[in-house]
Amino acid sequence: MSLDRHDPGGRLPPGTCDTHIHFYNHRYRAAATTALRPPDASVDDYEWVRGQLGISRCVVVQPTTYGLDNRCQVAAAHALGDDARLVVVIDDTVTEAELDEFDRQGGRGARFHMLPGGAVGWKSLAPIAARIAERGWHIQLQLDGHTLPHHSDDLLALPCDLVIDHIGRFMPPVEPEHPAFGTLLALVARGAWVKLSAPYESDAAATPDFPAASRLVQALVAERPDRMLWASNWPHPGQPAPPSPSEVARLFRRWVPDPGLQHMILVDNPCELYGFDPTPQEETEHDNIESA
Repeated sequence: MSLDRHDPGGRLPPGTCDTHIHFYNHRYRAAATTALRPPDASVDDYEWVRGQLGISRCVVVQPTTYGLDNRCQVAAAHALGDDARLVVVIDDTVTEAELDEFDRQGGRGARFHMLPGGAVGWKSLAPIAARIAERGWHIQLQLDGHTLPHHSDDLLALPCDLVIDHIGRFMPPVEPEHPAFGTLLALVARGAWVKLSAPYESDAAATPDFPAASRLVQALVAERPDRMLWASNWPHPGQPAPPSPSEVARLFRRWVPDPGLQHMILVDNPCELYGFDPTPQEETEHDNIESA
């Protein structure tokens, strides 16, 4: 894919985790259910972005493009090593042996995409949640935030952690006073996690500021900063003019100007949810050099 390698970037704190990225490779067949077929996006491409932003850890998430075939994301997570985790798409036919293997490969969650192109529907949510709960996995959910009030009781009853994608992905955009966003706040108050990512999915203004999405982020951070996660959503599938790494970093700093809250959202929270070592490897190496 085409990348602007002259972008100066904007480094984030050591230990930062990018909790939502995808990889694409034409060698893997796209699912019949998907209309989203982005250009190839490789581990080498992401490593450049990672270097620009100083990202220490990442979470590879199965996109709708490949349906139930997780091989492309598994291969990328393997290439990224111990600093990567994996969120897969599975249905009721998944075996315990397959779950064991996903877990060994860094699996920490099962993704449900409740929009056109998703491979697994609402009927499978509770059964899958029951099976992954004993492994310490979570449900990652993408949906139109306007539908949250219809599903809030079922989501509150899940036996595992719940992670909601992309600021709730309200289509069309809403203000913080909207009842459906109130449902999201209520879920967060009860412990749900939210990814502060892809503001273009919740904001009609195609500008670097994304004012409507930013107002939602500010309300979410004010409610439960300890349940917020950050993600780049690289490589921004479906976006005709994807933001540069530096634009993504600057937007997060506008959302969360307080350094302590930045560290909580970028480092502490993903360590808790995904099981990363709380001490970044690069900090340990730096300390060893100074003490030598």
